Amino acid sequence: MRYLPLTPADRSSMLETVGASSVDELFCDVPEAARLSGPIAGLSMHASEMAVERHLGKLAAKNLDAGSAPFFLGAGAYRHHVPASVDHLIQRGEFLTAYTPYQPEIAQGTLQVLFEFQTQVARMFGTDIANASMYDGSTACWEAILMAARVTRKGKAVLSGGLHPHYGEVVRTMAKFTKDEIVSLAPELSAQTDDAAVIAAIDATTSSVVVQYPDIMGRIPDLEAIAKAAHAAKALLIVVVTEPVALGLLEAPGHLGADVVVGEGQSLGVGLQFGGPYLGLFGCREKFVRQMPGRLCGETVDAEGKRGFVLTLSTREQHIRREKATSNICTNSGLCALAFSIHMSLLGGEGLEQLAAINHDRTQALVERLTQIPGVSLLSDAYFNEVTLVLPRDAREVVRELADKGILGGVSLGRLFPEQAYLHNGLLVTATETVTLEDIEEFAAGLAAVLEGEAA
Repeated sequence: MRYLPLTPADRSSMLETVGASSVDELFCDVPEAARLSGPIAGLSMHASEMAVERHLGKLAAKNLDAGSAPFFLGAGAYRHHVPASVDHLIQRGEFLTAYTPYQPEIAQGTLQVLFEFQTQVARMFGTDIANASMYDGSTACWEAILMAARVTRKGKAVLSGGLHPHYGEVVRTMAKFTKDEIVSLAPELSAQTDDAAVIAAIDATTSSVVVQYPDIMGRIPDLEAIAKAAHAAKALLIVVVTEPVALGLLEAPGHLGADVVVGEGQSLGVGLQFGGPYLGLFGCREKFVRQMPGRLCGETVDAEGKRGFVLTLSTREQHIRREKATSNICTNSGLCALAFSIHMSLLGGEGLEQLAAINHDRTQALVERLTQIPGVSLLSDAYFNEVTLVLPRDAREVVRELADKGILGGVSLGRLFPEQAYLHNGLLVTATETVTLEDIEEFAAGLAAVLEGEAA
């Protein structure tokens, strides 16, 4: 097919039809600060394919390779080992597709995988049921808030200050269109979680309370106390889990009173992948099943009495009925859910516990070593594989200087919370099973050199 650019007359006709005066007007919803004022600096307007490849290769070479550099990043996306069998199996012809087949007459294998995936997620979360996945953790969080509003017929959600700020931004952005009231508590650089503040913010108009477990600073909130307060006000407790490996050691949220548990499944089977695609997890109590967003696979029998699998309780078409739908998400992250399910099957219950124990042991070794550095202190001694360190200066600068030394030394709270200056000395570090003792020593030496250089 030939590429035929539009003529000025073509563009004018199209703009007139849609009622826009210019192409720029089509992007009116994008803030001015996010728009480019002209061509991208350093890129020529015209270049050959090979020239573009060479240029992009040089740009890519400026990045630190997450696979080889000492890696201590987390904050919602974690580097875990993904067994080679996961990648092999998801590339089989019957699975590798950009589309999620769901017709029972042709997709029994896919539907069975999704059914098993739901079982694994429900058991991990301690919920009665789970759906066949969502886009990612942040959109699953918003869908849970919408569901709570439908169930309680109230429209105010209370967000803990320990909730990942990106999740909070997604919630607040979507709430602009639904007119739900969002009460976002301020994060605190404290060893204690904000359980008391969350409970104090609950009132008779509250539909849901959203708490992260472990929270964005690695602390462990008291879910039972929050659940009791939420239920007393006839509100639902929504628990967000960004690191599902933690549930190999921590009690499942559903067993602690959570009504809805959502999260990010990236840690198991998916990999970092430059930030996506990722995998939204969603589980809840059975009594809310008809209000649960997304797809649900069920087990049944066919006309001959043989075991089979179908989409149940809702059809795909239900979710494109706009205001009448429980959700306008019309698909699920099928291939990522498959990867998650394969990794979980390889681990099993005991394997998940062992993996979680290794993660915690690595983090203990990291904390013990880094807190030996003058000026570095630990925010809270209750954590899984992610902790906040308090540094003697702005952690954003420290992270940059560590990167110059070839070390990916955590995520600064100043990056996550740029408007809260009192958090800027906080550094969020994570140690998974992929971190070696040599990595820890290199990180410690680099951090000590950076801080000593500032002191000098």
